[in-house]
Amino acid sequence: MSRPSGPYETRPGRRHPAGATVGDEGVNFSVYSRHATGAELLLYENARSPEPFQIIGLDPEINHTFFSWHVLVVGLPPGTHYTWRMDGPNDPQGQGWRFDPRVELVDPWGRAVTTDSWDRWERQRKGVKPHDSPRAVVLADDYDWEEDIPLYLPGEQMIVYELHVGGFTRHASAGVRSPGTFAGIVEKIPYLESLGITHVELMPVMAFDIQDVPEQVWDKGLTNYWGYSTHSFFSPHPGYCTSPEAGTHRTEFRDMVKALHRAGIGVILDVVFNHTAEGDGGGPVINLKGFGNETFYILDQIDKSIYLDFTGCGNTVNANHPMVARFIIECLEYWVREMHVDGFRFDLASALARDEEGQPLPNPPLLWGIELSDVLASTKIIAEAWDAAGLYQVGTFPGYRWMEWNGRYRDSLRQFIRGDPGNIGEVASRIAGSSDLYQANLRLPINSVNFITCHDGFTLQDLVSHERKCNRANGEDDRDGCSHNLSWNCGVEGASDDPEIRALRKRQAKNLLGLLFLSQGVPMLLAGDEVLRTQGGNNNVWCQDNETGWLDWALLERNGDMLRFVRELIAFRKRHPSLQRRYFLSGQPREGSSLPDISWQGPKGRPPRWDDPNSHSLGFTLAGTGPGEEDLQILMNMGKASQTFALQALDGRTWHLALDTARATPMDILPKDEQEPWPENSYPVAAHALVVLEGR
Repeated sequence: MSRPSGPYETRPGRRHPAGATVGDEGVNFSVYSRHATGAELLLYENARSPEPFQIIGLDPEINHTFFSWHVLVVGLPPGTHYTWRMDGPNDPQGQGWRFDPRVELVDPWGRAVTTDSWDRWERQRKGVKPHDSPRAVVLADDYDWEEDIPLYLPGEQMIVYELHVGGFTRHASAGVRSPGTFAGIVEKIPYLESLGITHVELMPVMAFDIQDVPEQVWDKGLTNYWGYSTHSFFSPHPGYCTSPEAGTHRTEFRDMVKALHRAGIGVILDVVFNHTAEGDGGGPVINLKGFGNETFYILDQIDKSIYLDFTGCGNTVNANHPMVARFIIECLEYWVREMHVDGFRFDLASALARDEEGQPLPNPPLLWGIELSDVLASTKIIAEAWDAAGLYQVGTFPGYRWMEWNGRYRDSLRQFIRGDPGNIGEVASRIAGSSDLYQANLRLPINSVNFITCHDGFTLQDLVSHERKCNRANGEDDRDGCSHNLSWNCGVEGASDDPEIRALRKRQAKNLLGLLFLSQGVPMLLAGDEVLRTQGGNNNVWCQDNETGWLDWALLERNGDMLRFVRELIAFRKRHPSLQRRYFLSGQPREGSSLPDISWQGPKGRPPRWDDPNSHSLGFTLAGTGPGEEDLQILMNMGKASQTFALQALDGRTWHLALDTARATPMDILPKDEQEPWPENSYPVAAHALVVLEGR
C-alpha cells in the first residue's frame, strides 16, 4: 500500500454512491448534508497523524448536487484516513440544525473507522480540539470469498447461539492467539461445531463508542462493553480487529464469516439502528448530528434542541424519514451483499416503527422496506419487538416474515419451572409455538424466537441462584438492570456449598434448557449457559469488560456434565423433525397415523386441568412426522411432590427413556443407541423434573 504524498488533484466527483469509493482515477467521496452551506474533506496519512496532509475545500457550485457533497481525489491510495467538516446554520432549538465547522465528522458510510484520536470525555470536559475525531479509512475491495455465499437454512432448523465477540475469547483461559477479536472466534469454531448450533448471533459488531457511559461509570474504569452505542454502521468495530490502524476491519470480519460458513454456521448480527452514540443535546457530535441532525433524529416539534428518547439512550433515530430509511436498508444490504451475513436481530425494533413525532405507525416504511428488499429476501430478520417507552409488539410486529424475540415465552417458562402454579395453559401455548400470538395473522411457529436467557438479564446459573440482582459494581447504585427476573434461588441466595441446593439448581437449569429445545419455534441459547457461566448475580453487565462479563473456558471441564447434557439435547432436537415443524400443530392425526400430532395429558391418566390454580404438571405426546421418526412422550412436573403419568399406548412399539433431569449424569440424557425400553405403562416423574421417552 503506497503512502499519500499530496497534494492531490481534485475533480468535481459524483454524488453516488455515498462514502469513499475507489475507482480507476482515484477515490470519489460523497456525503449527505441537505442544509450545509460548505464542506471540507481532510486527508490523513494514518489513524494517529497529528495533522492532515491535505484539506480540500468543496465549492458549492461544483461539488454540491441536490443534498450531496462530493469530490474526486485523483490518484489517492487506499489506506488514507479522512474526516469531514461541514459548515452551515446552527439553530438547534428552531430548526434542529447543529452545524459546527470546528468539528471533524466521521463518514456515516465509512467502511472502516479508527478511534485512536477520539477521547469522548476529553471532548465533553474541555471542548472541541483540532483533529480529535474518529476517522474513516479508504478501502479497496479485492477480497477473495472463495465461492462463499450466505447460508440459507430453513427457519425451523435454526438453533441460535448468542455471543459477545469480545467476551467469548478475552478470558486468559480461552487460549487463543488474538483474544477478543473476530480472529478469536475463528479459533473457537471447533467448539461451536461440537455444540451443534446452526447460527451465531453476534452482539453489536458495528463500530461503537466504548466511552459512551455515564461519567460515574467511566470514572470507575468501566466502558460500554456490550456495544449498544453505534456511530458507524458500515464499519466493523475496530476493537474486534487485530490491526485496525491498517484498515483491516473488513478483511478480518470476512475471514470470520467465511470460516463459520465452512463449518455450516450462519452469522446473525445484533444491530442497533434505534439510537446512536451521539446521545442527547449534551452528547458529542460524531457524525449524524453534524451532517443532518434534523434528518437523522426524532426531535421535539416545539423545541428541536430536545431529543425524543424512546430507547433509554438519549436519542431516537428518525428511522422512517425517507433518507434515513434508505440509509438503513442500504447498510443492511451492504452487510449481506459484501459481508455475506445471514441475518440481523434488531435491538429495540419497535422504536423503528415510530414516525417523525414519535407516534407508532401501522405500516412503517422502514420495516416493510426491510421485509420486501430483494437483497434481504433470504435473510433472517429478527425483532426485539418492544422499545424503552412502552411500545410492546410481541405477536403484532409490523410485517409477516419478521421473527420476534418472544418475551412471553421467556416469562411463562421461567414462572412454570420455578414452581409458580396455575399457568399450564399458557405454558402449553408457548411450547406448541405460540399460535395465540402468530396464527391468526398468517404467521408461523418460526416467527417465534424462544429463549430463557439472553445477554440482558441473569445467566442461566444466576437465574437458579439469585432472586435479587447484584449490580453495585456497575457504578449506578444498583439502580440499573431489571428487578422483575422471575427467578428462584432454590432456597439460598447466591453461591452455595450445600450439595442438595447445587443439585437442585443444576436440575432446574436442565429443565429450563430441556423445554427450550423441546418447544416449537426457533431456540436461542446464551453463550456460556451450556457450562453454567455466572455473573455473580449481576443482571446487566453492559459495562463489565472483565471476568464478570467474559466466558471462563475452565467451566467446560468444571461443568462438563452440563455441557454433555446440552450437546445431547441439541442432537436430540436435530434428529426429530417433529420438534422443528414449520406449521402449527392441529391436534389431528396426520395421514397414516392413529396419533394426533399433539395430545395433552395430566397426571394419572387424567386430562389436563387447564383452569386448576394449583397445577404444576403437564404432559403431552408428540407424534412423529413420518416413517422412521419416533413419537415422543414429554412429561413435566415442577411441583414439590412426584407425580405419576400414564404413558400413551403404542401399537407394536415400546417407550424408551431418553431424558430424565432427576437422574444423575450420564443417565440424565441418553443417546438413542444407549436407551433401554421402559417396562411399565406409567412413569413416576420426580419433583422439579422433566422426562422424555421415545417410542420405537
